[in-house]
Amino acid sequence: MIKEGTRTLLAIVLLFAGVSYYFITQTLKGKIKPYLRRIAGLDAIEEAVGRATEMGRPIHFSPGMDGFCAETFAGLSVLEYVTELSARYNTDLIVSIRVATVFPVAQEMVRQAYLTAGKPDMFKEDTVRYLSGEQFAYAAGAMGILHRYQCAGNIMMGVFYAESMLLSESGAQVGAMQVAGTASLAQIAFFVAACDYTLIGEELYVAGAYLSQDPQRLGSIAGQEYLKMFVMAYLVLGSILATGGVNFLQDLLSK
Repeated sequence: MIKEGTRTLLAIVLLFAGVSYYFITQTLKGKIKPYLRRIAGLDAIEEAVGRATEMGRPIHFSPGMDGFCAETFAGLSVLEYVTELSARYNTDLIVSIRVATVFPVAQEMVRQAYLTAGKPDMFKEDTVRYLSGEQFAYAAGAMGILHRYQCAGNIMMGVFYAESMLLSESGAQVGAMQVAGTASLAQIAFFVAACDYTLIGEELYVAGAYLSQDPQRLGSIAGQEYLKMFVMAYLVLGSILATGGVNFLQDLLSK
């Protein structure tokens, strides 16, 4: 027996799962071709890597300051793309890590990306570097990398806190082309002020699908967008009905 008060929740979960599954399968079959609008910040990543190649200087990448969360996974998907570009252009890549549990994952992703690109020799033990678990100790280490290697590109994707301005200002001081992305509302303003391009909010979450054009990821994004429209329509309709004294939709959620 389903516990009272959880029927609607179960129905919503099943609806979300069903819609996502439908769009993923239809995209994989080629029957649906989801469209993602152009995101200038993601298009600029290749320009940043190309610029670093011309200058003979490395690219610095940071997947953020938090552990495994949605923003970190989104940042790691961008890291995979940046590694493929660095392999294509023979550009040195330096990845700095704050969270210890993220370090082996990032290291293996970079190793596999170089292997897939046919250039396993480009991976070195110090390509991915664990700096410190302390927030500002990590920031100091990353700032040191930017200045010591005179990085031509600084890409920051993930969760960032008070160190966001320190990192982006250091990148600006060495003349790096900077692309940043975060869903942390308090830090977006600092990135917009100091970086060349900034991904705002959900632009970061779709980065992996946008860059890879993987049908499964694109289908998942399409399903999520339709579900958002459904929720918005439900809220608008519910508000209109509640204003008229009809609480049907409100009562439905409590069942």
